[in-house]
Amino acid sequence: MADHDNHKKCDIGLIGLGVMGRNFAQNMADHGFSVAGYDRDKEKNQALMSEKTKQQELQAGHDLKEFIGLLSRPRAVMMLVPAGNPVDAVIDELLLYLEPGDLIIDSGNSRFTDTNRRIRSIEDKGFLYLGMGMSGGESGARRGPSLMPGGTRKGYERIAKILEAAAAHVDDDPCVAYLGPGSSGHYVKMVHNGIEYAVMQLISETYDLMKQGLRMEPEELHSVFDRMNREELNSYLIEITADIFLQKDEKTGKPLIDVILDEARQKGTGEWTAWDALDLQVPTFNIDIAVMMRDMSAYKALREKAGQVLKGPKPNFEGERETFVRRIKNALYAAMIIAYTQGMALLAQASKTYEYGLDLETVARIWRGGCIIRAALLENIRSAYQSNPNLENMLLDDQLGRAVIDREKDLRHIVCTGAKLGLPIPGLMMALSYFDAFRSSRLPANLIMAQRDYFGAHTYARVDSAGTFHTKWGKQ
Repeated sequence: MADHDNHKKCDIGLIGLGVMGRNFAQNMADHGFSVAGYDRDKEKNQALMSEKTKQQELQAGHDLKEFIGLLSRPRAVMMLVPAGNPVDAVIDELLLYLEPGDLIIDSGNSRFTDTNRRIRSIEDKGFLYLGMGMSGGESGARRGPSLMPGGTRKGYERIAKILEAAAAHVDDDPCVAYLGPGSSGHYVKMVHNGIEYAVMQLISETYDLMKQGLRMEPEELHSVFDRMNREELNSYLIEITADIFLQKDEKTGKPLIDVILDEARQKGTGEWTAWDALDLQVPTFNIDIAVMMRDMSAYKALREKAGQVLKGPKPNFEGERETFVRRIKNALYAAMIIAYTQGMALLAQASKTYEYGLDLETVARIWRGGCIIRAALLENIRSAYQSNPNLENMLLDDQLGRAVIDREKDLRHIVCTGAKLGLPIPGLMMALSYFDAFRSSRLPANLIMAQRDYFGAHTYARVDSAGTFHTKWGKQ
């Protein structure tokens, strides 16, 4: 390593110089901040320094002690390491060298319950702690991600200028904001990922309807999704979907999409979202089914075996193609609104339960750029919460509710058509079911309560009297 004595102390340090960490370190340095990096893998330290430009103030420590020595006091250390035990291991090492008043920032995809535990432990020792979600992938880290910090406000204010400079910007507005105390930042990032799961599932189902139902080739699919991205469905996920259909496989020359195995992997954030939604009793139909469909995709061999014996309709659409594609587009837009609705409803309840004090307009604002679920739709969502910060459900907003109502017939038609063709489109079905359940003033839950009382004396409430009741049913 170079002699650091002639270098000034760094504004911030970053531990974990993988693709995300190295790119974000360079991003911060691009904006005039001095950054120290460290990774146990010496080659990653060297890669950071070899990619350094003359304009960037970047340094690297060959060990953790040297790295800490590069930082100005009070120190600010950001971690971009895998969630779970690696985060705890890095923190334990850091505490050997840091001093009370120093700030630790976890920018990985940590589970919010782990963040709560770490905050209690670290703040008891006199340190400051932020749990900060980061979304945007490799490109976002380098050019400007969406950043979702939560924890101590004092800690955020210490590095706010750095984060605001490095974040994505929409209309000169940085896609970062202090979200609230405790694990609020990692919770918001978790729900972001849950919505991401849901939207990806919806897009994959519309692809399947056109691929199998209309027998569209990748070039045609590119054209359809590219057109979608130029209209109201404009979003990062639609944009990359259009691009995917143009990619050729170097090995076979075929469209790459046609040689990718249909088994979807996951890292757990979607599951965490579904689990906590269950704990908070918030219905997140689309996030739940997106996780389940990834699980189903893993049974590739069994699905192939079942396909030989469990026969159903042949997925061959015989109607007017252009009309069907238009209806798919409308159904997808309505379903996307419904998926975002479920995520925002979960954030609203979590904010009350965990005392985060989330401002949902702010959440929508910082998701408009940099992150994976950025979409033109988020401008409408932001406007809805600006107009009514206490909005109970996005579908009750005049503009968003009307957008779904105007496309409800197309969503219903696509769901029916998918069922007739024998194509699995549970995401679109769940979106329609959520809409129908939410608008139902009466659900058949009264029968469920009668059954529970029948077999377990669990009691029930009545529509005409207050209190709880129990009946001796039938032949008991």
